[in-house]
Amino acid sequence: MSITATDTDEPVDPETEQPPPGDDHAFLGHPRGLATLSGLEVWERFSFLGMQAILVLYFADTVANGGLGMNPGTAASVSAAYGTMVYLVSVAGGWLADRILGSYRAVLCGGVLIACGHYAMAVPTAAMTWVGLGLISAGTGLLKPNVASMVGKLYRTDDQRRDAGFALYYMGINIGAFAGPLVTAWLGEHQGWHWGFSAAAVGMTAGLIQYVLGRRHLAGRKHSAEYALAPDAMRRAVWTIAGGPLAVAALATVLASLGWLTLGRLVDLLTLLSVIAPVVYFTVMFRSPRVSAEERGRLRPYVVLFLASVAFNFILFQAYSTMMLLASTNARTTILGFDFPAGWYASALGAFEVALAPVVAALWVRMGPRQPHSSNKIAIGVILGGLSFLLMVVPTSGHAGDGTYEMAAWWIVGSYLLLGLGDVLLETSGMSATTKLAPRAYASQTMALWFLSLALANGIQAQVVKIYGEVSNPVYFGVNGGIAVAAGVAVIALAPWLRRTMHPVH
Repeated sequence: MSITATDTDEPVDPETEQPPPGDDHAFLGHPRGLATLSGLEVWERFSFLGMQAILVLYFADTVANGGLGMNPGTAASVSAAYGTMVYLVSVAGGWLADRILGSYRAVLCGGVLIACGHYAMAVPTAAMTWVGLGLISAGTGLLKPNVASMVGKLYRTDDQRRDAGFALYYMGINIGAFAGPLVTAWLGEHQGWHWGFSAAAVGMTAGLIQYVLGRRHLAGRKHSAEYALAPDAMRRAVWTIAGGPLAVAALATVLASLGWLTLGRLVDLLTLLSVIAPVVYFTVMFRSPRVSAEERGRLRPYVVLFLASVAFNFILFQAYSTMMLLASTNARTTILGFDFPAGWYASALGAFEVALAPVVAALWVRMGPRQPHSSNKIAIGVILGGLSFLLMVVPTSGHAGDGTYEMAAWWIVGSYLLLGLGDVLLETSGMSATTKLAPRAYASQTMALWFLSLALANGIQAQVVKIYGEVSNPVYFGVNGGIAVAAGVAVIALAPWLRRTMHPVH
């Protein structure tokens, strides 16, 4: 078994897993590799969330204006289904890193696919839109779980900088989340949607360049996978990987031409897969002989954290679907006399997370061992997410929701403030807990399992948002927000059991 940054502090040869000597405190008191991985995520989120901020608006815009002419509920559902597909592929991405590619190459290949997908979406045809979304889904599935896993490899399990490091990493993510919509939404509104998609392509290309240039500071950059398959199994897997996607694409084309595979059925199929995949995956991990009894015991509380993530991200992802639709039809796009594209609301979420992440990181460092247990951080995040939706009940009450009224911009900004703080608390603690609770034989795949919670959240969203516009806005936001708050309270109630079973994770 190779040596990683979590196994030893002794510097080793530069061609192995370890970063160069002197890296351990070179970036704001953290390993220098954190800067490289955070920089990659800046550009990946710039491209991904920049595109996501205008995707639902592009779907819902009229064909005459360059959109696809979907009704709002369908546009939100298809956008959520795309998110489902992105995170479902994370399972394959984690497996490929653990068994075939290794973390570094998995992330590199994923970034190339994402860039190609955004370039495809820059071509102003509906067909290239779907091709581009497919490439981005595959690439993000390779990149996202493995970048987060590489961050975890920079620290020992008992390193108290670990949660703070993930908070700084998440700040980098949200610099991209802030900047992306500013650029893509302005280009989409003033030059056309596909110009916005072009900006996303350029951003991902920049991310790839800085990732390659900073590779020597990374743990987990060895060419071979840590738990590589045997040669015969490796050859079979390579042939399956090469032929599988082509076979699926061919089957989908045939079914679509026969009229069976409609857009609605595809959305329903992805939702079903988002439910089945985590159930199967948890079952495999619990039964695997590679997982020790001690590791299996820590997987049980992880199921609760997984479900908490589903509850929160069901709300979070609607910042880019129903909240974008609400902003474009019923919210003012003027602040202090300045007019801005509706897509800029999405940047408010990233801005709050950029501002709050270092505050949270500093707070955890200052508190040290006195900081709240990871499960309580996650529970508070879920409650804040629910409150962000409950806040929207106030300005939408007493209105028909048909575009005949406008709410002040500060309502949505305030909702995103609550959501942003909740996201910093939940995602940083959740990713950190995942790297600590993960069985060694499933290191990258357990992070992929965390992203399956995002797939499930999107899968549920894809069904629920279909009623957006069919029920009143106060009912829609109130019920969904109330369910999230209740989920967060339930996690707090389970805190004693979680602290006991997650030991020694804090």
